[in-house]
Amino acid sequence: MGASEKSVCILDYGSGNVRSVFNLVSALNPDVFISNNPADLAKATHFILPGVGSFGSAMEKIKARIQLEELKKEVFEKKKPFLGICVGMQVLADKGTEFGSHEGLGWISGEVEKINTTLPLPHIGWNNLETVQPSPLVSGLNNGSDFYFVHSFTFKPRSRENILATCAYGESFACIIQKENVYGVQFHPEKSQNAGKLLMTNFLGL
Repeated sequence: MGASEKSVCILDYGSGNVRSVFNLVSALNPDVFISNNPADLAKATHFILPGVGSFGSAMEKIKARIQLEELKKEVFEKKKPFLGICVGMQVLADKGTEFGSHEGLGWISGEVEKINTTLPLPHIGWNNLETVQPSPLVSGLNNGSDFYFVHSFTFKPRSRENILATCAYGESFACIIQKENVYGVQFHPEKSQNAGKLLMTNFLGL
């Protein structure tokens, strides 16, 4: 099944970069739509959760606007690939500590904490990554592939087995994570030019 045969649902809880993610995916795959409707969740083959803003605010909006029980059926029972981007990756954690302690989705065990660095925060701009274990999602990405980051907090998985790639900014942190069919990236593929296109192509091929 080629990428062009995939049906991609971009979940929208009011995150500011939904349209730019849509533009990237639509350039690679014509069947893409923005929706939280359960009927649309059922017909989708892939899900993307973009993210901009703080952890707690994102979780409030996700709980209010996305029917999580329906989404979990599609992701965990039907094993459809799911990709969280930036804060959309961070909310996969058990807990986030930005502006207080907030409960996350708990889909990948770990916590979101402030980057431990003396360098200026937020971490903004281009940075390269190092793949630490193979996965179809990182196929073709070279150590040194540049991606665009905007964040001050980072996901710290409980198990290193969930880390596919790391990036260094004062400390080394997980920038691509995976647990079975659930994936997350700390950077913005939609702002990362050719490397972002390759990663999204890989996701559509899952």
